[in-house]
Amino acid sequence: MEDPATLEALRVQLAPAIADAAAFDGWTSEAVAQAADMAGVDRDLAAYAFRDGQMAMIAAWTGHVDAQMAAAVPAASLSNLPVRERIRRLVMARLDAAAGREEALTRALAVMALPRNIAASARLGWRSADRMWHLAGDTATDYNHYTKRAILAGIYAATLQVFVRDSSDDKAETRAFLDRRIEGIMRFEKAKSQILRKPDERFSMTRLLGRIRYPAH
Repeated sequence: MEDPATLEALRVQLAPAIADAAAFDGWTSEAVAQAADMAGVDRDLAAYAFRDGQMAMIAAWTGHVDAQMAAAVPAASLSNLPVRERIRRLVMARLDAAAGREEALTRALAVMALPRNIAASARLGWRSADRMWHLAGDTATDYNHYTKRAILAGIYAATLQVFVRDSSDDKAETRAFLDRRIEGIMRFEKAKSQILRKPDERFSMTRLLGRIRYPAH
């Protein structure tokens, strides 16, 4: 029986080459075979490593992108930046890691959108969002832990759709779209914090009506 750790290392090794091949062959067994040939790996062993099919290939590539992002934007480099800038840099680092493989990414998004893959795709999105928030220094353990990751996963998914179609110089349209989405979320978070601040500071209709009826002298 193959060591699972060895198989995982093999998946990580082959993931970028599979993405390259997927631009022409799709996320198929042929892409795995092509990647194996490029890496000098036995085709049968590579096929076994990716025996779970397309989502296993895409998950391995997503893991590769996660690693590239962490290497490009280490947590220490973000510590003195505002939260919005941390997130912006991390998302752009992920997109930079996928740059040049837009066709493979387009095909991957189509596979991920299939009904049978929705749950697995959601898990991948959550994992990537969680990785970004950890690098950004997030330590929330309450409901904010979950809302932050759900919101960021949504932002990233929407930005990917723009990225794969963006032909502007230096992906300017993608960068502008991302900035708008992040700004919108920041405004929402600010409003939410005002609503959820400590009870004695919250807006109270009862208190307002009381003041109207019995104004202070």
